[in-house]
Amino acid sequence: MPVHHCSNGSFDVTEEDRLTLNNNKPFESDFMKITGLVRRDSQIEFRALARRDAERALIHELDKLKEEAPENEKPTLSKNFEGFQDLFKRFLQETGPSVEWANIQPLPKDAIQSYSKLDEYDPDMARELLDKLVVVKLNGGLGTSMGCTGPKSIIPVRNELTFLDLTVQQIEHLNKTYGSDVPLVLMNSFNTDEDTKKILRKYNACQVNIHTFNQSRYPRINKESLLPIAKDWSTNGDNLESWYPPGHGDVYQALYNSGLLENFINQGKEYMFMSNIDNLGATVDLKILSTLLGEGNREFVMEVTDKTRADVKGGTLIHYENKLRLLEMAQVPKEHVDEFKSVTKFKFFNTNNLWIKLDAIKRVVEEKSLDMEIIVNNKTTEGGLNVIQLETAVGAAMKNFNASLGINVPRSRFLPVKKSSDLLLCMSNLYTMKAGSLTMSPMRQFPSTPLVKLGTHFDRVQHFLKRFASIPDLLELDHLTVSGDVTFGKGVALKGTVIIIANHGDRIDIPSGAVLENKIVSGNLRILDH
Repeated sequence: MPVHHCSNGSFDVTEEDRLTLNNNKPFESDFMKITGLVRRDSQIEFRALARRDAERALIHELDKLKEEAPENEKPTLSKNFEGFQDLFKRFLQETGPSVEWANIQPLPKDAIQSYSKLDEYDPDMARELLDKLVVVKLNGGLGTSMGCTGPKSIIPVRNELTFLDLTVQQIEHLNKTYGSDVPLVLMNSFNTDEDTKKILRKYNACQVNIHTFNQSRYPRINKESLLPIAKDWSTNGDNLESWYPPGHGDVYQALYNSGLLENFINQGKEYMFMSNIDNLGATVDLKILSTLLGEGNREFVMEVTDKTRADVKGGTLIHYENKLRLLEMAQVPKEHVDEFKSVTKFKFFNTNNLWIKLDAIKRVVEEKSLDMEIIVNNKTTEGGLNVIQLETAVGAAMKNFNASLGINVPRSRFLPVKKSSDLLLCMSNLYTMKAGSLTMSPMRQFPSTPLVKLGTHFDRVQHFLKRFASIPDLLELDHLTVSGDVTFGKGVALKGTVIIIANHGDRIDIPSGAVLENKIVSGNLRILDH
């Protein structure tokens, strides 16, 4: 049997040679001593066997959980477990980076269109356009990061109105103004579903058809054994932290499984506009909708906006393997992270406002052609157990759709409320509100929003609200940093750059009516009732 030497000193074995090796076991060990080939092959075989064993063990545990469930729960569990098994199998098979940095191509000129250059829509066609639309809001998150219990969507953000109130107001305004029938669809999780459904009763008189569906419920797995940590199928008591919602990439399969996707297609709906419910800038835009329906072939459109230094960790659009796709920071090799954060090379970032064709979603789900990168989210339970959550992101599916496009939208369409500093901006006079939509006040002389950093004393919404007798005037503010035990009286105005630092053990009370312009306040200042 010929053995071919390569220029690097290793051996080049032909396919015929490999067949000979497979049929000549005694010779295998001798050959291994010379080439090391069989050792490498045995390692590959070992990994394959380990993967199969892990899959079998997982399926066995999932079957046990399913068997213990009531009959009425089994169909839903079966669908969830089927999705998890597919995700777990891909997780075991992934061997390297999903993106080779050197293969990233420059964005084609027409890959991202400027919002300002889109054609205006015909107001007389507004109803016809809107009747082709479904609005989907991602409503699976809890308000725990802001110190609240229950769904994040029920946190008051403006005039005692919640995220959900504002969303319903926006869509009702469209339906009343144009005589349209735009439905609102909420993707809940098992964490938010029950509480959300109770709250939805108050909208019964509103001119909005509201639908809900649940994203999947997947089992957390032990980081070492890769087996589910759940004791049974339920989410009761301590068993609740054994389960998790698997990220918003689950929306495609979950919407399909719910039956709503088929219903909307049968009703003649063509596009869904999807966004995070905590992005107060993500409103229905008729100019974008008119463009998509006019072109007809766009299956997936992502709204992006100009990247600033505050957005360097956000996902960006790249051209890769002749497809437009989303690149997240987690996919970037360490040696290229600074390059990824550059605002000159990667000028845009993903707002997670997406317009997706409904029949295309049906196609990719039925063809099983969705291929979203797996996000491995390491967590620790309250009992100190290290577990893994396997998740996917909705924007990662962009490469699986045809004629994808990015639209560079104004910053005003990205107004997320993730922490109390965002809440301060939204509650202030920087914005005016009409029909549930926030717009920058015409009194603000420049379009950018101030940079606000509030310390840990403001993290919880309840504590945040107690520290402001009224929300300060921020119309002329550029930058605000507050650290330590600080409170604000009524009618305070903040202008330019304001830094307020109360050291440990100190307290600063900004008096009512104070005007701070380009000031640094530190030390101890207390205002006491006389």
